[in-house]
Amino acid sequence: MEYGFLTLVPPILAIAFAIAFRKVALALLIGIFSGQLILCGWNPFTSVSESVNSILNVCADTGNMKTFLFTALMGAFVILVRVSGGVKGFVNYLTEQSQKVKNKRVAMLIAYVIGIIIFIDGLLSIMFTGVVTRPLIDKFKVSREKLAYICDATSAPVNAMIPLNSWGAMLMGLIGAEIASGYITGDPMNLLVSSLPFQFYSILSLIFVLFYILSGKDWGPMKKAEERVRTTGKLYDDGVTPLLNDTEGFDELVPEGKENKWNMMLPLIVLIGGTFIGLLVTGGGNLTKGDGTTSILYSVTITLLFMCAYYAKQKIMTTKQFGEYVLKGVSNMLTLVILLVLAFAIGSVIKTLGTGTFLASLIGERVSGAFGPAIIFLLGAIMAFSTGTSWGTFSIMMPIAIPMAVAMDANILLTIGAVVSGGIFGDHCSPISDTTILSSMSVGTDLFSHVKTQLPYALVVAAISTGLYVIFGFIM
Repeated sequence: MEYGFLTLVPPILAIAFAIAFRKVALALLIGIFSGQLILCGWNPFTSVSESVNSILNVCADTGNMKTFLFTALMGAFVILVRVSGGVKGFVNYLTEQSQKVKNKRVAMLIAYVIGIIIFIDGLLSIMFTGVVTRPLIDKFKVSREKLAYICDATSAPVNAMIPLNSWGAMLMGLIGAEIASGYITGDPMNLLVSSLPFQFYSILSLIFVLFYILSGKDWGPMKKAEERVRTTGKLYDDGVTPLLNDTEGFDELVPEGKENKWNMMLPLIVLIGGTFIGLLVTGGGNLTKGDGTTSILYSVTITLLFMCAYYAKQKIMTTKQFGEYVLKGVSNMLTLVILLVLAFAIGSVIKTLGTGTFLASLIGERVSGAFGPAIIFLLGAIMAFSTGTSWGTFSIMMPIAIPMAVAMDANILLTIGAVVSGGIFGDHCSPISDTTILSSMSVGTDLFSHVKTQLPYALVVAAISTGLYVIFGFIM
């Protein structure tokens, strides 16, 4: 059954309610219920039942559960590296012992570089960058909103631009399907790599983040956030409850002056190394075919076991204390896990309604000539923002965009770049996207503050990208 414009109601309600009232969980529930209300023929009783079922179905999915478990266990990791003195030791080493970091610009550059080099998984990139750099950023009075922007604006773009990960494998699969259908010819890997220069949104996001870091020329809500930290020392606005707060109620177990940077660095090395090995093992030796969620879950579990032995050997904590901190860390993440469950559930409802397919159908035969790539990009951006999923957008748009490009005699590489860029926009800044939620959590701010400060920057990049797609549409 086709629902037309009604398919837009759930995401619009969820996004509007979240922004207006800053009650993200409630906003997602409203979105889920409104979607089920449409699907169930406006029967409120059946809608309630189906809403519950949609949430339970999310939890029943093995892949989703691995993501939730990884997220929860990362809460334990964050607490442990702090109470062990690893975080403070790392910050002291960079700022005082080695004096490698002397100002906030260098501190932000470290976050930027880490966000780029951890390209094997978007969620891991965000978590890793936030955990490692947050204490360093705090020391130099950079707003939590600015760090969340750096984490978010590097993770998704980089993951889309480097084929050696699950993102690349998925995109190559979609391109390969169009080759098999006879619409285009060539090798999926070559076509994806050749389209990278035309992923304008991803490229410009990375450039603009670097510009804001080096120049300090912030504007809009982000400028206000930076001024707040500089003048008052407040890392986030009054009344804001961060999604993760590990700075209260967790005293360091290491005496002053005895903090050791390796209590943080060695676990991080084990975590990253374990993830790479996991991807190779699950992919049968092929990194691009590895199971990201399984690899990360196993890696963080092994890392926690390593931390238990490593800290016990140093007599920092007993195994009993270790277990207590693990439970505290996991409990800290329960709110975030609930938000992720609800985000996945509304994504499922939106998919069932066919929101993405409906938006794609609006193109119809209205697209012509040189404007095709630009319109494909804008439609993908709207779709991704509304649904909160880049992968879903890729899956819907690629089979539509490539045949359209062939029919219009548009450039295939430019079209592929437009599809990917549109999907990245939504993944980057939609309030119902898992990466947006995780970025807020990893740096210790709330979702609304992150979206409010990041969205104007993202819209500027999107506007420039649209112009570039129009220009290159005429040229190529």
